[in-house]
Amino acid sequence: MDTLGLCTQLKVRQCSQCQGDTEFCCNTCKYDLCLQCKEKHVIDLDIKHHDVVIYREKFNYIPRQEICVRHPDRFYEMFCQSCELSVCFRCLEHRKHQILDIRTAYQATRQQHREIIDNIRSETLYNCRVLLAQIQTNIQTCPPQIYYRQSQMSTKAQRLKDLIDTVVCDVKTRYRGVLINRIQQQKRKMKRQLVYLQNCEDRYEQSANRAVQFLLFIKTSRVPEIKNSPSQLLSVITEIQMTTGKRQVGIDECVKLMSTPVLHTSVFVTGVSRVIHISRVMSDRVWVSDYYNNLILTDTTGDAIHRVTDRALYVGGLHTVNNFGELIYIDRKRNINKLSTDNQTVTRLLQRPSPWYPLCVYCFPSTGDLMVGMWNTDTKTGKVTRYNSSGQHILTIEHDNTGHTLYSGPTDITENNNGDIIVSDWIKYNRGAVVVTERGGIYRFSYTGPPSGSPIWPRGICTDALSHILVCDDNTDTVQMIDKDGHFLSLLLTRQHAINKPLSLHYDDKTYLLWVGTDTNTVSVYRYLQRRYSLTDYPDSVEEDTREEADPKTCCQRCILV
Repeated sequence: MDTLGLCTQLKVRQCSQCQGDTEFCCNTCKYDLCLQCKEKHVIDLDIKHHDVVIYREKFNYIPRQEICVRHPDRFYEMFCQSCELSVCFRCLEHRKHQILDIRTAYQATRQQHREIIDNIRSETLYNCRVLLAQIQTNIQTCPPQIYYRQSQMSTKAQRLKDLIDTVVCDVKTRYRGVLINRIQQQKRKMKRQLVYLQNCEDRYEQSANRAVQFLLFIKTSRVPEIKNSPSQLLSVITEIQMTTGKRQVGIDECVKLMSTPVLHTSVFVTGVSRVIHISRVMSDRVWVSDYYNNLILTDTTGDAIHRVTDRALYVGGLHTVNNFGELIYIDRKRNINKLSTDNQTVTRLLQRPSPWYPLCVYCFPSTGDLMVGMWNTDTKTGKVTRYNSSGQHILTIEHDNTGHTLYSGPTDITENNNGDIIVSDWIKYNRGAVVVTERGGIYRFSYTGPPSGSPIWPRGICTDALSHILVCDDNTDTVQMIDKDGHFLSLLLTRQHAINKPLSLHYDDKTYLLWVGTDTNTVSVYRYLQRRYSLTDYPDSVEEDTREEADPKTCCQRCILV
């Protein structure tokens, strides 16, 4: 019996992962999530790009109506786009403006900020947790470091004081007589100069009423200058330096290499025979091309969304995508064109510079500049040329510092995080090199194969968040990984990883996934990087690491004080 006269039953929806109360939902995997499970959901690299929203958005529901400030008896029902204000029906001055329903305006505004919200959830909050864990360990390690530095400073300060005292004493002992004599000489000179100046003053006064005599005196007389005697400066160079800066999280502190790559998904692209090159538009939409006249925009289902029919016939990086999602490609006449995002308008960016023959093109995400790999039909040599987004020439890279030609036939280009320009260069059948130069064109190194001695025939190439260089080797049918300085690290993908003759690569810096085009119509997507720590175990792991490195002489080199 209900003693209060009330009999109300409430149904609370539980989280799909635990017994917690639902506060969020994932529109991608259709899970209901509590706060704790939502935090884990958005930092997992496999699912961090999922569309996680507040649960009420599942029903397009705005929970509370707000009262109009000007008309307290009305609620806000509309949004004035012209004034960017919420209004009610009695706000008559806005009726001639562009008005939207407040729910529509709310949803549109949230959608505009969706990318920012997702980035805060999946990246910023995680990085802040990493920083917090580091700060907590620094609280334990900083006192001995500070004591160590104070001891160093005290020792060096005493050395400096002793050196100054020695020098001063030496000066007093060796130069006391000399200095006294110089002072007395200067005193006598000053007296003579004062007498001379007094005489000059008298002559000025006497000739003041005679114009000719005054001008003659000014022309012929010389007033002596009083010069300071040179002084000896004492400079002592110390090793004590003070540096300041903001504490930042490096990417290598957030992600790490997995023990073995894992196949994430496979996409069978309709309309291509072999996937020679890949250019990503967004995480689920890419342009792919094959040996023949096929350049297709596809999604994760593999269905063709759009097709470009006038692309060049060549094996290499014939297309790229700029920051606006526009396709840039080399056409049959070896001109470089741009296709608008609606796939309707083609714009000519660069005319073929005869006798050069464009083989590959790459758009720098940081600047929008274009890097074009070319081959000379007369000299049979190659070069790489940089243009800005307007097509103006910026830089040509053709020779090393000794004047030798760097490239034979550049087939693919990419950029590393440090600004290095990385080129797959074909020399002859089953032989080539990965040629790396600085952003200004200064030659750094060439990678010609692993320590086993097997020569490399480089095809598709890319770099990842850790500045690794990944390259497809058409000679051994592997994907090789080298560091930013050209040192071989590993065979990242081989036949043991169910990869069939890799030809092209694309690294997704949003999801940390590697897209691999093969000798069939298959694009294989691999995960080989993962978060270094989860939100729960990261602090303990860091504390263990720092306890092992408690020596202030080594630990202080890694600590950056805010």
